Amino acid sequence: MKPPIDSLWRASSAERVDAPPLSGDVDVDLAVIGGGFTGCSAALEAARRGASVALLEAQEPGQGGSGCNVGLVNAGLWLKPDEIAATLGPQTGRALIDRLGQAPDRVFDIIAREGIACEATRNGTLHCAHSAKGMEDLQDRFRQGNAAGAPLQLLDASEARERTGSSAVHGALFDPRAGTVQPLAYCHGLARAAITAGARLHGQSPVTALRQTANGWELACRGHTVRAGALLLATNAYHEAIPGLAAPAFTAVHYGQFATAPMPDTLRDRILPGGEGCWDTALVMSSFRTDAAGRLVIGGMGNLSGPGGGIHTAWARRKLHQLFPQAADLPFEHGWSGRIAMTSDHVPKILLLGDSGLACFGYSGRGIGPGTVFGAAAAEALLSGDRSGLPLSVTQSHGETLPRLREGWYELGATMIHAASARI
Repeated sequence: MKPPIDSLWRASSAERVDAPPLSGDVDVDLAVIGGGFTGCSAALEAARRGASVALLEAQEPGQGGSGCNVGLVNAGLWLKPDEIAATLGPQTGRALIDRLGQAPDRVFDIIAREGIACEATRNGTLHCAHSAKGMEDLQDRFRQGNAAGAPLQLLDASEARERTGSSAVHGALFDPRAGTVQPLAYCHGLARAAITAGARLHGQSPVTALRQTANGWELACRGHTVRAGALLLATNAYHEAIPGLAAPAFTAVHYGQFATAPMPDTLRDRILPGGEGCWDTALVMSSFRTDAAGRLVIGGMGNLSGPGGGIHTAWARRKLHQLFPQAADLPFEHGWSGRIAMTSDHVPKILLLGDSGLACFGYSGRGIGPGTVFGAAAAEALLSGDRSGLPLSVTQSHGETLPRLREGWYELGATMIHAASARI
């Protein structure tokens, strides 16, 4: 079965952005490489602070993981609070937990301020237990989250099934801080707002060389030169090799999604009537949500363009039947996948580049909130020279053990599990 490769988000985005290729030399305060959530958030923040900005994107803004995202605006990281504290230390860990706990506020405030048409729905998210064992995990997350100040609510099986419309869930953890967006429209809206604020955004403008100078940085792009006082690398899982710059280290994990035709009204009233975004506790995680038109969007790990694409497509059909048998006959109208930059400890990284550069990456599946926060904070730090406002301390280097081997292992594992699970 050949999967469709056609993004719902690209087909339905109400936001558009004009980012023409770089056509001449330019001098700016800040150069940004990468046009996803992090890069566009940084460009917007810098421009609003009165700085001159040039954002260079190898393809088009939102073309990478930001435009392939599930669209869940989560508070915090995938890790439990105690794990974050164990990795970073109690003080640094708690500061990051608090900062990212406020990330949805930041996202939805920007959406309201800039009038971004991205189907923003702030009705919370549901982390759903896929089994009794999964419910035990949610109970632990509930305890740790509330101890860290999060207003989480633990729902039993009956409550979770009423909220989702699925009898396949065994309970859920509700986070009222969170919500959903149309992710590509949100990214395009950030880009549009940055341009309106005075930033220059250039698509189809890959950086082909880079060097640090006495006054900052020089970037070669399309036969032209960009001179910048500071540099932000925001390519995340879509980094392309640039001579003169070491590539960020991460493991790329693919995540695929399928969108049905719009549900009839009789189903829309019964399946996720509150519009919460959901994901589950399974080892190979899956997600489900609706969009503004009432489509069901089912997601799971896997590369739809790779050898296992047909297996992932068949799994999605079975998963839809398992979760929502009443909607099992709805056709899939869209299917697409993107890459996630995963770090071994599941904590994002901020690398120091030379004297006046930073690289932010490794959100491990939590791109919207952290990307928005990290991008704006990086722009502020680079322009002011004060790094105290960054969500994390900068590090000189970061390495990953056998990332390409791990990438293949993740894809193989997802393919094998999808081939064997959720049988009708």
